[in-house]
Amino acid sequence: MPIKKILIANRGEIAVRVMQTCRRLKIATVAIYSEADHHAQHVRMADQAVYLGSVDLADSYLNIEKIIQAARDSGADAIHPGYGFLSERPAFAEAVSKAGLIFIGAPAEAMKLMGSKSAAKRSMIAANVPCVPGYQGADQNESVLLKAAQEIGFPVLIKATAGGGGKGMKIVEKEADFFNQLTSAKREAKNAFGDDEVILEKYITRPKHIEVQVFADQHHNVVHLFERDCSTQRRYQKIIEEAPAAGLSDATRTDLLNAAVKAAQAIDYVGAGTVEFIMDDQDHFYFMEMNTRLQVEHRVTELITGQDLVEWQIDVADGKPLSLNQMQIRPKGHAIQVRVYAEDADNDFLPSTGLLEQVKLVSVNGSLVDSGVQSGDTVSIHYDPMIAKLVIWAEDRTQCIDDTLCVLDQSVIFGVKTNLGFLAKILSHKNFKENLIFTNTLDNELLDLSLPLSPEAVAVYAHQLLSSHTNKAWLKMDGWRPTGEEPVYLSLIQGNETSDFKVRMEMNAVVVNERVYYHVQPGDVCYVHRNQVQVIHNHMRHNFTLPDYEAQASVSNSNEVSAPMPGKIIEVKVQVGDAVKSGDTLLVMEAMKMELQLSAERDAVIADIHYSAGDQVLADVVLVELSDNE
Repeated sequence: MPIKKILIANRGEIAVRVMQTCRRLKIATVAIYSEADHHAQHVRMADQAVYLGSVDLADSYLNIEKIIQAARDSGADAIHPGYGFLSERPAFAEAVSKAGLIFIGAPAEAMKLMGSKSAAKRSMIAANVPCVPGYQGADQNESVLLKAAQEIGFPVLIKATAGGGGKGMKIVEKEADFFNQLTSAKREAKNAFGDDEVILEKYITRPKHIEVQVFADQHHNVVHLFERDCSTQRRYQKIIEEAPAAGLSDATRTDLLNAAVKAAQAIDYVGAGTVEFIMDDQDHFYFMEMNTRLQVEHRVTELITGQDLVEWQIDVADGKPLSLNQMQIRPKGHAIQVRVYAEDADNDFLPSTGLLEQVKLVSVNGSLVDSGVQSGDTVSIHYDPMIAKLVIWAEDRTQCIDDTLCVLDQSVIFGVKTNLGFLAKILSHKNFKENLIFTNTLDNELLDLSLPLSPEAVAVYAHQLLSSHTNKAWLKMDGWRPTGEEPVYLSLIQGNETSDFKVRMEMNAVVVNERVYYHVQPGDVCYVHRNQVQVIHNHMRHNFTLPDYEAQASVSNSNEVSAPMPGKIIEVKVQVGDAVKSGDTLLVMEAMKMELQLSAERDAVIADIHYSAGDQVLADVVLVELSDNE
């Protein structure tokens, strides 16, 4: 019997993505959710939804028993794991099969083999797939590892065998640093994966990350769907992905794709998989690892091949042969994906949590928006801060870059800080356009991503745009509107620095803090939400605030102290009945590993306290109620 109902053992945009294909195929869907996701988009979209438990992952998205029971109770035939969470856990795949359900993913044995970097590398060497020179032995004695590193030659890369996402990975430039970096890598690997075994590899100084999408069915058919370039990374996390990879010769591409197919055949693979290679500046490529699941960046492959990879996954799990052979799969055009994160690019990329007051993510010319959130949702401290993926297709790479910048310019998010501006800076940079971004480029700060305009000049642009009644984007947004030549008070936010400006029109010039600037070309677009302003000029995004006297008055007169973001109450410093003065600390809470001091905005008496030390709280909940001193 064909699959009729699928439980998606995941959340966010990948759960929504799987449901989109299921709807088209008329397959019913079941969502699972934690306490933090009661109102999440994937819950709203599913035909059924099952509550699992608290925000603790072990109580919800990582609880195998609860997930399988939810599938049974809802009458699901199959489980799709998405990516992350349990998607590459052999124990989950085995438990699903044991329960009589279909697992829409890789075989457990393939997961076990590819889940160990050392075992994976040994199997690839046996299959004659090119591998980076290195050491993947079982002997973890420090002296043995040092000798291996010396034979490989510095710099070397230490990698946790059970690792991923850059955890347990250290670059050792010289021999004197080896033992310190080895200790650090092992400690990090033990904490993250419960396993401190490492392998060593020759470190390639100008590496490109090129990966190949492969697919295999239960009838031993294996194909590739071409390659992706995922070299634009920060701290080993991909930011921008594209397909096909630019600059590959036909001979290199053919060898690369054949090697990926050979890798899948060597382990009797089934389903969607990605074979990841590292490539040096001489176009020599080496096997890194194989991801035994659907990738975050699978959409760029879909756009250049015209195939729905989730549908392929379902068909393969259903026992059907692949719908196309290798000769029938043809790439067309170019696709780029950018990952939009809730993070502060000006402050060491710290995650930004809170209410998504306004979300506008656009698609143009057939581009895609994959997102699990919308306006009014909350970015939680409990899960990955990715808000969306924007995926753009065009006839060629140059046009695709331009179209991606256009999509970014037309997208805006208020309520949390995002990396929209950071993404535009990278795409605008000549190194990206010339395909000179390597996996270590951003971490080594080899790109000049500074804003090209002075704060005063940006203030001029902001004033001109705010003063324009014909700006379409402005007319669509709510907020404050200037008239005529009245002054505009602006605060430009750049990283941790804020610059205040008083701007007014005067004849054919703009006066900024009493200094005259002549008219300059207006910027491209301006977005306003309440007292927040985002000005985009030449693809550069500048953040301003306008005075919001009404909100300030409301805060100063408020009888409630609320949580600014989700977190944990560390200490309550007051009791009911205490008299407090403006500025007194009432509570201390922890959010994103930082302590926040919540203070009284006015002299008052503590009327009620709703939470205690140790309590987890959501954003915007009332923590303390105040009353007048009388």
